[in-house]
Amino acid sequence: MLEINNLVVDIEDKRILNGLSLKVNDGEVAAIMGPNGSGKSTLSYVIAGKEDYTVLDGEILLNGENILELEPSERAAKGIFLAFQYPLEIPGVATMTFLKSVLNAQRKARDEEELTTPDFMRRVKKAAETLEIDQEMLKRALNVGFSGGEKKRMEILQMALLEPSFCILDETDSGLDIDALRIVAEGVNALRAKDRSFLVITHYQRLLNYIVPDTVHVMSKGKVVRSGGKELALELEANGYADYRELAA
Repeated sequence: MLEINNLVVDIEDKRILNGLSLKVNDGEVAAIMGPNGSGKSTLSYVIAGKEDYTVLDGEILLNGENILELEPSERAAKGIFLAFQYPLEIPGVATMTFLKSVLNAQRKARDEEELTTPDFMRRVKKAAETLEIDQEMLKRALNVGFSGGEKKRMEILQMALLEPSFCILDETDSGLDIDALRIVAEGVNALRAKDRSFLVITHYQRLLNYIVPDTVHVMSKGKVVRSGGKELALELEANGYADYRELAA
């Protein structure tokens, strides 16, 4: 589904990704682990199309199409979704208005009919119940006054409604207690499908106890330096990243 070849990326003349290559197959859950500063979040931003990053070389193929020239909204319409490490609070924008606008914008981009209000309300109610999102939360401005766990659940609610084909979770476990982590992970696992892939970025093994990956990739100094099965995450938890810093050098 996703193939990245020799990706070189700078920000403000500083090299962040340095010849990174990665493949994620249809239906695969791929975990990315690595020390701080290795380029994990930068990778997620570049895939999603965030500005300020200069791509000097390489390509990102989604189902065989190079998406680097596409705007973020176009990438989203083609099935890319990014769950942020730190979701933004947006005062003045009602959560339900935001959700309906985003969902119908994507449906329009895909030449699908917009949802009626009753259909939309049914979809939101069903997804919210799965993620234990209180209806009162949905009446508030987007993420305003939400706890860390509530913000992360709202990200997964968006993902459930949009039904993307390639989902990126950028340190979704950051700031979550065990109960919130379990709820978020259950929401993600409910979306696993043969035609939907996940890139799960994390520092810690504990998230991968709940979202069990098919593959684990280690990043260091802007590139993937080792790949393996889920047991690789246990090795990293036990031994740390020192060996991989040296390998990248």
